Order: sequence, then structure tokens, then C-alpha cells
Amino acid sequence: MIVNPALLDALLVVLALTLLPAAWRGATGPTEADRAIGADHAFFVFVAVVALLALRTDRYEILDVVVVATLVGFLSAVTLARYISRSRR
Repeated sequence: MIVNPALLDALLVVLALTLLPAAWRGATGPTEADRAIGADHAFFVFVAVVALLALRTDRYEILDVVVVATLVGFLSAVTLARYISRSRR
């Protein structure tokens, strides 16, 4: 697949910039839900960075790892949501 490397580099910079507030919210969130949201966002940004790097380096076998990581991230988000909702009862 032909993708403009400058576009991929720009997307990597944007993702890196969105990681900063997510890490801040995950580290200093006032509630457990804020920390869970920050950690979940940081994880999905990391997965997106790995996917973009796979496109940048033309190593498409890494995309299988991205799919598995996305499924694990979804399951962890559901688990955290259930844990937080039970702790509020």
C-alpha cells in the first residue's frame, strides 16, 4: 500500500500529543473512573501508534498484533467499567 510517509509522521505526532493529557488524566484523575478512562485512552493511542508504524515500515504482519491488542483493550475496558459500577453500589 502506498501511503505518504509525511502524513504518517504527522499522524504519529498528533497521537503523541493526545497521549500527554491521557497520561495526565490516568495519573492524577480524581476518581477511579477518570483513571480508567485515561489508561484506556493511552492504551488505544499506543495501539494506533503501533498500527501506523506497521504501515510506515511496510510490516503488515504487525497488524495481527494490533487486532489482538484491540480485543484485549476492549475486554479490559468492559472489566474496568463493571468493577467501577459495582464499587459505587
